[in-house]
Amino acid sequence: MPQPVLVEVVSDAAHAADVAAIAAATFPLACPPHSRPEDIAGHIRDNLRPEVFAHHIESTESDVLVARAGIGGRIVGYALAVHTAPEHPDVAAVVTQRPVTEISKMYVAPEHHASGQQTPPSHALMHTALEIARGRGSMLAWLGVNQENVRAQRFYTKMGFVRAGVKTFDLHGSVEHDFIFVHQL
Repeated sequence: MPQPVLVEVVSDAAHAADVAAIAAATFPLACPPHSRPEDIAGHIRDNLRPEVFAHHIESTESDVLVARAGIGGRIVGYALAVHTAPEHPDVAAVVTQRPVTEISKMYVAPEHHASGQQTPPSHALMHTALEIARGRGSMLAWLGVNQENVRAQRFYTKMGFVRAGVKTFDLHGSVEHDFIFVHQL
């Protein structure tokens, strides 16, 4: 029987390497099939390293969440909530409410996806991220999702998000196309 999923906010930057490890393992799963392995590896190297997560853990403008398989269990997923106004012009054009929270990252190891679990880690992470956003006074949560990632789009729709626009995403020099999804809080 699977362990219950526990979600916690990471408050100690000493755990940044653990978050970076799950990030490196799960990011490639969301990339479109045409993504070049060297672009994926470059993105992981530049954006998902321990120092980046340590910065987010220590920042007052972001929250790093992890889902664990049981108390003290291994990390099976993570999310990053950033509580600042969007900088990308395509996002800023459609995400105009303030304050706002971006669900910048949300990934779960494939063996812990929703199938057969009472509380899937993805649901627990999203519920917690949205509660944190509300607690910060955000009026809206937003995220970007690759236009080819239909599975993630279904999940975000199920969680109450709606498509609001499009934006580009730089995958280590390769331009990808994302949908912008928003959730009123």
